[in-house]
Amino acid sequence: MAVLCCMSASAASNKKKTKKVVGPVAEKVDTISAHDFSYLFGKAHTMGLKDYLVQRMGIDTAYIADFLQGYDNATLTEADKRMKARLAGMDIRSQVENQMLPQVAQQVDDSVKILQPEVFLAGFRAGISGENDLLPITMDSAQQVVKKQMDYYHQARMERKYGATRRAGEEFLKENGKKKDVVTTPSGLQYKILTKGEGEIPTATQRVKVNYEGHLIDGTEFDSSYKRGEPATFGCNQVIKGWTEALTMMPVGSKWELYIPHELAYGDRESGKIPPFSTLIFTVELLSIEK
Repeated sequence: MAVLCCMSASAASNKKKTKKVVGPVAEKVDTISAHDFSYLFGKAHTMGLKDYLVQRMGIDTAYIADFLQGYDNATLTEADKRMKARLAGMDIRSQVENQMLPQVAQQVDDSVKILQPEVFLAGFRAGISGENDLLPITMDSAQQVVKKQMDYYHQARMERKYGATRRAGEEFLKENGKKKDVVTTPSGLQYKILTKGEGEIPTATQRVKVNYEGHLIDGTEFDSSYKRGEPATFGCNQVIKGWTEALTMMPVGSKWELYIPHELAYGDRESGKIPPFSTLIFTVELLSIEK
């Protein structure tokens, strides 16, 4: 009886301890062999492969047996190498026609059809093969000619779109330069001294603190440190050319009005609210040179 009581007490004690265990209990699974695990793991990794073969590699599912033949015999025969090269050629041709050619045509001109697709494809082929070259010049020379012509097309396109802005700026500067209190520098920069400072003149490599506001010639304001309530700090050589030239002539304490031709501003680039070829007007107050 004493033994039975002890056993019963021990079981009860164990039962209580079991109840105190918290947290998930791992589900018991049957162990499979390394062979079966490896096989199933490989099989699971083919999910989505057929879609990839069809959509990304252009393989017809009717020829999966040929795909598997290549999978089973990875070593290429001479015939396989020729076929691989041919398929690569077909793939590149598709990329050239469907991706490269439309992108290049848009870069050349997005309003008229200048690029001739068949001639482009012939030139592309000659560049690879070196055969039947209608214009036998070096690759470097070909690239230089193309770059020069692309620059011409770009300028012509920008002139069509923004030529009126350029001409308006040139006319404004022409008339503005006639005013007796406006100074025109050899670069074409114009400025008017509103307040004459007596401090140090910064060099191009120094950093300065300024307050400023900028306008287009039609009065549109595109930037203002005054409205932000905080002066700007930057290197004199980290801004547009017109600013660099003006800042390196201004004594600290000066306040100038700058009239900057597009060549000394953003040129044919668009910058925020500033259209290409814009002449810019800035009021600039040089507060200090940052030591």
